[in-house]
Amino acid sequence: MSDLETLARKFALQNALEYQGKASPGPVIGRIMNEMPEMKSKAREVSEVARTAISEVNKMDLAAQKAELEKLAPELLVKEKKEIIRELPALENAENGVVMRLAPNPSGPLHIGHTRMAILNDEYVKRYGGKLIVRMEDTNPPTVYPEAYEMICQDLDWLEVKYHEVVNQSSRFEIYYEYAEKILAAGHGYMCSCESEGWRKMKDESRECPHRNTDPEVNVGIWKRMLAHEFQPHEISMVVKTDINHPNPAVRDFVAMRQVEEPHPLTGTKYKIYPLYNFSVAIDDHLMGMTHVLRGKDHLNNTIRQEYVYDHMDWKKPVFLHYGWVSIEDTVLSTRQIKAAIANGEYSGWDDCRLGTVAALARRGIAPGAIRQYWKDVGTKAVDIRFSWENLYAMNRDIIDADAVRLFFVRDPVEKRIIGIDRLQSSALLHPGLPDMGTREVVLEGDMRVFLTAEDAEGLEPGKILRLKDLGNVEIVDEHELRYVGNDLNVLKKGAKIVHWVGPNSVETTVHMPDGTSIAGIAEKAALDYIGKVAQFERFGFVKLDSADGGGIVAFFTNK
Repeated sequence: MSDLETLARKFALQNALEYQGKASPGPVIGRIMNEMPEMKSKAREVSEVARTAISEVNKMDLAAQKAELEKLAPELLVKEKKEIIRELPALENAENGVVMRLAPNPSGPLHIGHTRMAILNDEYVKRYGGKLIVRMEDTNPPTVYPEAYEMICQDLDWLEVKYHEVVNQSSRFEIYYEYAEKILAAGHGYMCSCESEGWRKMKDESRECPHRNTDPEVNVGIWKRMLAHEFQPHEISMVVKTDINHPNPAVRDFVAMRQVEEPHPLTGTKYKIYPLYNFSVAIDDHLMGMTHVLRGKDHLNNTIRQEYVYDHMDWKKPVFLHYGWVSIEDTVLSTRQIKAAIANGEYSGWDDCRLGTVAALARRGIAPGAIRQYWKDVGTKAVDIRFSWENLYAMNRDIIDADAVRLFFVRDPVEKRIIGIDRLQSSALLHPGLPDMGTREVVLEGDMRVFLTAEDAEGLEPGKILRLKDLGNVEIVDEHELRYVGNDLNVLKKGAKIVHWVGPNSVETTVHMPDGTSIAGIAEKAALDYIGKVAQFERFGFVKLDSADGGGIVAFFTNK
């Protein structure tokens, strides 16, 4: 065996072991040329030797290939890739377990941005043990979307987030009233009837509101009158004292309770005195036993405000952690905008594939594990980042590729008739790396038509040879007919182009793309067996086969 033949054999074995037992000419020839650059002038000879070696190696099973490479060139054995384990940083004071919370505003279902807080909190609770509470922060009636309570829980379930309790803040008003009175009675708050703009101007200038030093008993009396609805909306509010000289004006004194006239979707008009965010959150985080509060750094000022409530009540503070801001471009996330667009028919629903909602991602075939891995990789760093759809898709591809069957889909189909034979049979693995998944069989008999993509059919010259993938070789007769000329793979050495195809027993298929466009074509009939699953349309991409009816298949593009 010559040096060239030995080298070809080694590289063919190595390449075969890298790709489930099937070596390919390109990589093998490329490695030979790198090892023997003097052979670049003899490319034809190298190609012939390489293809001979590949043909022989591909007839062997994996065990035999590995055994021979161990003897011939053990240094070329494919080394097992070390799994990169990315762990979130440890939590301070978490040795005895944690209590953490997810606090969505039920203004709509969750979107990709919300999944960060859901997954990171879930990861920590699973790591340390403890409890994860879903607290619906629904104390602003105009923003509450009634269906969102259930939709949020469905999204969390799909994300495989394990939560132990669901609480609505709208059911806890009596608790907030109790602590508002305690704050007032202790002199840590006051009832204010200043006009809002004037009050803010005084704060910005570190000047005290004229009501700030009202006697606590008087404040409690005014508070009780407020609860009795003796004031008009915007006439009075309850304020928590902080530090009027704090260097950050946003931290100086904050409104804790105000009057709201709009009915609440859950409680109607039972309550009209509503807590604002920082007051209700501080009260609930303490009473629910939060040990750690994980959220974005846009909440830094809120954390400082809430710490004043803890100090006023002499409560132990949880550990606060703040991660960086994530910008998510080219994606509509605003629930207000989405609701309006659904109402006017611009979007088909919350799972419209153009959206960044969890429901839309699920419908497209994005795996929850990919979203989880993405946020674990990003971690809890305080730096701001730009969300990368490409990275998410790469992680998703790694997950879905293992189970996605391979199918043919022809967009913009062009009909061709095969002559010279009256029966052909195609047999192809459903997954090239998993023979146990079985094969898909297609028989052409009598009706000897195939459909090619318009791109493959364009410019075909009479006399040229095409390889119909997994079916056979055909010679181009004219723009309508192809003549069958056998099944010899050696035509590929002569430059025959491989194209995919669909036979006459096909299914009309529409693939909806994330940019709102749709691609019409036909898929092989086997696609009907995988409705509800993700498949790979060869040379097109992964798709979620969403539904099928008399009109064909509806699919959603997942990713390349």
